[in-house]
Amino acid sequence: MSLEAKLLTSLLKMTKANSVLIEDVKIDSRLPLEYCSSLLKKLQQEDIINIIDNQIEVDTTNRLKIAVKAISLGADIQDISNQLDWHEFEEITAIALKNNGYSVHNNLRFKKIDHRFEIDVVATKKPIVLCVDCKHWKRAITPSTLKRIVEEQTLRTKALADSLPNKKLALPCTQWEKAMFIPAILSLIPNAFKFYYEVPIVPVLQIQDFISQLPLNMDSVKVFSQTFQTLT
Repeated sequence: MSLEAKLLTSLLKMTKANSVLIEDVKIDSRLPLEYCSSLLKKLQQEDIINIIDNQIEVDTTNRLKIAVKAISLGADIQDISNQLDWHEFEEITAIALKNNGYSVHNNLRFKKIDHRFEIDVVATKKPIVLCVDCKHWKRAITPSTLKRIVEEQTLRTKALADSLPNKKLALPCTQWEKAMFIPAILSLIPNAFKFYYEVPIVPVLQIQDFISQLPLNMDSVKVFSQTFQTLT
């Protein structure tokens, strides 16, 4: 692991409360003081951290940038993932979707017949209903594991489409004539696959590009269409 990755790992560990003293980061990283100061200055120039009165401030988006950068420089994936709160993935996804005009519902629970389902993020913007599974992977995953993850999210997405309209689910898509339900997987780091069985596998820092390009790529993704003619 590089010295920069070591510093980034310390930053990630110590900024769960959004800010940390510069001196504390220097002590925790155990790097030479001049080298540590130089790296922190570089990160500030890259807009990854913000230094105010000897305090380092980092928001959710930049914590994810720190995580991805640390892994790219040789930090252990499991160590980095352990420093990230589960909901940080969902939060950055929700922010990006809302900024692009989507209505967002987190941790949507519903029932179809005798089966209960939960989808991490459901985002609606006519005619799209994007169903996102946020994966907090601890290590690189095998193709067989990815296949299972994709199949499970595909099942959840189809179940949601088939269960609507539902009085217990206040989703705006039931007011549309037609909705297109799309399963997607969000990951911390890039995967060998951009699509798996037509389901997008999206690195979290590429979520904005994915959202903006999705309407142009509807023919390339798995879609479950649903029409709503009679509301209950």
